[in-house]
Amino acid sequence: MRLSRRTLLAAGAAGTTAAAGPPPRAAALGHRAPAARVRTGFERLAANGYRLLEGQRVGVITNQSGITSDARGVVDVMHADHRVRLTAVFGAEHGYRGTPQAGLSEGDYTDPATGLPVYDTYRRSGQRLAEVFDKAGVDTLVFDSQDAGARFYTCIWTLYDCMVAAALAGKRFVVLDRPNPVSGRQAYGPVLDRAYATFVGRAPIAQAHGMTVAELALLYNGEFVPSAAGRAVQLSVVEMTGWRRADFFDATGLPWVPPSPNMATPDTALVYAGTGLFEGTTMSEGRGTVRPFEMLGAEGLDGRWARAANAAGLPGVHFREAYYVPTFGAFQGRTMGGLQLHVHDRAAFDPVRTGIALLVTAKRTWSGFAWRPDRFIDKLTGSSRVRTMIDAGADTDAVTGAWQHELAAFRDVRRRYLRYR
Repeated sequence: MRLSRRTLLAAGAAGTTAAAGPPPRAAALGHRAPAARVRTGFERLAANGYRLLEGQRVGVITNQSGITSDARGVVDVMHADHRVRLTAVFGAEHGYRGTPQAGLSEGDYTDPATGLPVYDTYRRSGQRLAEVFDKAGVDTLVFDSQDAGARFYTCIWTLYDCMVAAALAGKRFVVLDRPNPVSGRQAYGPVLDRAYATFVGRAPIAQAHGMTVAELALLYNGEFVPSAAGRAVQLSVVEMTGWRRADFFDATGLPWVPPSPNMATPDTALVYAGTGLFEGTTMSEGRGTVRPFEMLGAEGLDGRWARAANAAGLPGVHFREAYYVPTFGAFQGRTMGGLQLHVHDRAAFDPVRTGIALLVTAKRTWSGFAWRPDRFIDKLTGSSRVRTMIDAGADTDAVTGAWQHELAAFRDVRRRYLRYR
């Protein structure tokens, strides 16, 4: 059974150029390539016969979102191809196969599908993570995971931590690029204050960074890794073809696999950089519904919040009064009143301004509004400023205006590392 499965996967993974090896047999075996406009970094790496990895013992940092254009796992494809010496897999938060919820991982184990050792990177960084890479016996680490476009989405800090650890361990690092699902038009929101650095923000980037994972890797290596590791990592990136900065995910032709259990659709990612801030409150951010981060609420809230949010005149979005009962999580089985976001003009929509406006209007219309006691909101926004300004009665314009100088400075730095038009 295992040999026939590997033969099937190898056929689907064969390169597309004459120099890359034998011609692909995917169509004959039922794998018909979709009409995807975008070719990911992995597709280009494979089409070139994995030459970038030649002679290397390779470890892949990925999860269930690391897939081909016909939705096969990149690890499975690489494992089945004799041109790649794949020796290890590394999982992060939510694990390699994507089963655990937020704040959990799968631990170390042997992957039953490939027989490869899987190492857990979650909550490991620096020298401790470098030791994991040494233990795995890899020469080159390959990163291939789907990001959601927000600073507090931990995928991009797994990337950062692994780059720092690879530099410490003297390993090569390769990033296979994937689209930013909410486009790369611009960066929005406050920039992290280093004093508030955590796993939901290691370094000073904007809350909605507007970059791909490869662009972020280049920025990290140019701006942050040398000070953290004492030197830059030996970095290569494999860019996409066919992706434009104004593209949202549905323009790519690629299949969407939730990169974490509550990032259900690209629509979730579209709002997440703003509504993810509600994880810093005692309110429900919609976990346990089919629309997490699009449905927000609390017990006792009513239609006044949706009316106040609509009255704010936010571009590209309107709000529906909504009621829901989460099926799991902190509010399981309890009736929440609140609202649902409906983005009607993605090009005009600013997720961070929207998130701030929703916090401001929630506090003004509901007496039960409260921040989490651990002040997690400060970690999400990157400083205490948003919390203290809202508590002092500042409106949306005042809060968003307070970060414009630092955002402009980040945009200047960001511009040097962009690779797509």
